[in-house]
Amino acid sequence: MSVRDKKQQQLFTLKLMAPALKGAILKLNPVQLIKNPIIFIVALGAVLTSGIVIKELFAGQFSSFDFQITLWLWFTVLFANFSEAIAEGRGKAQAETLKKSRTQTKARRLVNGSEQMVWATELTRGDLVVCETGDVIPADGDVIEGISSVDESAITGESAPVIRESGGDRCAVTGGTKVLSDRIVIKVTSEPGDTFLDRMIALVEGAKRKKTPNEIALNNLLLGLTVIFLVAVVTLPPLFHYYALTAGIQSSLSLTVLIALLVCLIPTTIGGLLSAIGISGMDRLLQKNVIAMSGKAIEAAGDVDVLMLDKTGTITLGNRMATDFIPADSVSKEELANAAQLSSLSDETPEGRSIVILAKERFQLRERKIHENDITFIPFTAQSRMSGVDIKMPDGKIHSIRKGASEAIRKFVQTNNGFFPHNVNEKVHELASQGATPLVVAENDRVLGIIHLKDIVKGGIQQRFAQLRTMGIKTVMITGDNPLTAAAIAAEAGVDDFMAEAKPEDKLARIRSEQAQGHLVGMIGDGTNDAPALAQADIGIAMNSGTQAAREAGNMVDLDSNPTKLIEVVETGKQLLMTRGALTTFSIANDVSKYFAIIPAIATGLYAGSNGRGVLSVLNIMHLATPQSAILSAVIFNAIIIILLIPLALKGVKYRPLSSNKILTKNLLVYGLGGLIVPFIGIKLIDILLQALHLA
Repeated sequence: MSVRDKKQQQLFTLKLMAPALKGAILKLNPVQLIKNPIIFIVALGAVLTSGIVIKELFAGQFSSFDFQITLWLWFTVLFANFSEAIAEGRGKAQAETLKKSRTQTKARRLVNGSEQMVWATELTRGDLVVCETGDVIPADGDVIEGISSVDESAITGESAPVIRESGGDRCAVTGGTKVLSDRIVIKVTSEPGDTFLDRMIALVEGAKRKKTPNEIALNNLLLGLTVIFLVAVVTLPPLFHYYALTAGIQSSLSLTVLIALLVCLIPTTIGGLLSAIGISGMDRLLQKNVIAMSGKAIEAAGDVDVLMLDKTGTITLGNRMATDFIPADSVSKEELANAAQLSSLSDETPEGRSIVILAKERFQLRERKIHENDITFIPFTAQSRMSGVDIKMPDGKIHSIRKGASEAIRKFVQTNNGFFPHNVNEKVHELASQGATPLVVAENDRVLGIIHLKDIVKGGIQQRFAQLRTMGIKTVMITGDNPLTAAAIAAEAGVDDFMAEAKPEDKLARIRSEQAQGHLVGMIGDGTNDAPALAQADIGIAMNSGTQAAREAGNMVDLDSNPTKLIEVVETGKQLLMTRGALTTFSIANDVSKYFAIIPAIATGLYAGSNGRGVLSVLNIMHLATPQSAILSAVIFNAIIIILLIPLALKGVKYRPLSSNKILTKNLLVYGLGGLIVPFIGIKLIDILLQALHLA
């Protein structure tokens, strides 16, 4: 089972539950508990009430009330520990699948031109290794010689092989993957124990998870609230004693009641779930086959307000397709299609194949017997910007057919003493202004016409950008196209802005400019020339298929190498922030409701009349049966609500692309108002149950 094979793991399975329960108990270690101050305070309260119960037992004064409070305080601690352990367990289960792919392999190390068999663990950065068909790649590296088909399913879960070759942006290979064809030479880029797979395992297990700045800030806020409530509770006994004296009664608050009050008023719900929310955020991103190098990166994704996206492969399909043949004057479409197809028969690019297919579909030009003629194929080069064929006819004449950029064809025709028609030139400019790519076809000194190539904008991309706009996110398309073409595609795709003829230094300058204006910027890239921009961006997503430099520069790696993942990453980041905000709102609202359960209960005897009810009994709006039942019901609800909210913490609040104001309003209505109402219902139901069972 690979990372990709985890088809939305079920939240609670026996395989996950058993280790999580064990982990919850192990986390009772004070060294572990102190990392969560709020739950640590609850644990201290449980220890104190446990001491009280033990003392009462030895004194022969057993109190069922104190025992039940103690029991539920320990459950509160265990449930909080369980939420974190179940989240960690999901990550560790995924890590186990990765460890299975990290096999001990041998490597063929090149030393002075000869091969030496060594263990993969003996390889160091800079070593050269040879891999051939069937070999497992022993370490991370870059292909420096050859081209090969590689099976990366052990890492990505995708069974389709990928091409890795030297000298390009798809040269990076990962240790543990398998060579399916040919021979490649790899330069090792990692040290033993620090491979990409090793780092993935450590991150997935949570071993390197650090609290994010937002998480630390929220923890500090919750701790501040806890200190305030602690001070308030500590001051209650003398105040209560004073009011009891003025009322002329003998009454005092027990330590057990005070601890129960404190636990119910401090934000134990979010305190118990906060860590699980952070861990599950990384887990949800991993389910999309994206490795986040830190929780901070996911949070930053949720705050990103500028997205920079490459045009090719992200906004458009990436492969320009032939859509029409536009002949010059006195040239038929069939003649143009015939010449265009001949010039493309040896062109293995997607564009070349689409020209051949279009000619077949439109004019049934197939089964060309080119072997009967003396034909020479002319490959495309960056210098000539053309490709085509030279056909030697029976009379000895050479028919030179070329297709390529308009300026290159103009020079070709003029070299053969021909001229470039004005109407063809106008049509070239018209197509370019529409975002198309015009290729001109010529035979010797005559221009035959234009092949209309179009970079197809992905279906539904406009709607995605519209959703991002409603969230207040600005989209910027980056392309090397000329400004006219870039503007046309930008308008069709619906992006907010574009950068034409963009060079690596232009991307870096634009990112810095946006950041200087206070924006958080997200970017995606795969090449060495993208590394500076990936490092500069607040969210830099490197393609797994890209260079090692790009993978090290980014703070996320997309295992699928899918450029559109940037949008999904932003959505996951926003979902994490929404979940944390929603549960914090719910937790604080809970505390307000629990106030109406416990305060009237502990003060019901003050200024009591002949019927035993005091003036503060008016606050008992839930009409709870007895003071003991009210306090116990609140403590039980406080514990149970943590376990009930674990699925929401792990799955996350359902994400919808809305503006920040709408999200805030929705959270206040659903989780704020809900947090006020739910405890009233829950505590009342528990109170009824306790009375029915005669437990209070």
